[in-house]
Amino acid sequence: MRLVLASTSPRRRELLARLGVVPDRVVGPEIDEAPRPGELPRPYALRLAEEKARAVAREADEIVVAGDTTIGVGRRILNKPADETDHRAMLGLLSGRRHHCLSAVCVIGLDGKARVRVTDSVVAFKRLTDDEIDWYLRSGEGEGKAGGYAIQGRAESFVRFLSGSHSGVVGLPLFDTRALLESSGYRFA
Repeated sequence: MRLVLASTSPRRRELLARLGVVPDRVVGPEIDEAPRPGELPRPYALRLAEEKARAVAREADEIVVAGDTTIGVGRRILNKPADETDHRAMLGLLSGRRHHCLSAVCVIGLDGKARVRVTDSVVAFKRLTDDEIDWYLRSGEGEGKAGGYAIQGRAESFVRFLSGSHSGVVGLPLFDTRALLESSGYRFA
């Protein structure tokens, strides 16, 4: 049995390594990640995780794992910032308030069945000053990240409260990933 990671995210590879899992193949899925009109954050994260897993060609002896991390503020989805102005606006929106980090994982097992779960972690940022936002933007850490931040870096100093899965906020909820892999026939050594 072989494992395919449908993601080029180095963070997801690092998180899988914490489980003692090294993918046999790593493939970047090609999908449209634009939210559908009126789509809410939770269904969006679940849909993307499954679409990413299904976008990768799978051999009969392969299990595919894919994930998606979505930041939700109310009904709004905060994707990756498009530019510095967008990034600054995202951090301003997250400043001083709670938001949801929805980390979905999809595993397609040897039986071809897709199993999907989502972890909803609540994260609260301190009220950010303009200087703190400037400092974070200069670091470049949040570029290409959902919600414009990486909790495993400097942004962790902004977090005053977290309830849920820290690994989920980083990019892959390890508890759910392990459970889905086991139910899909993967054997941990």
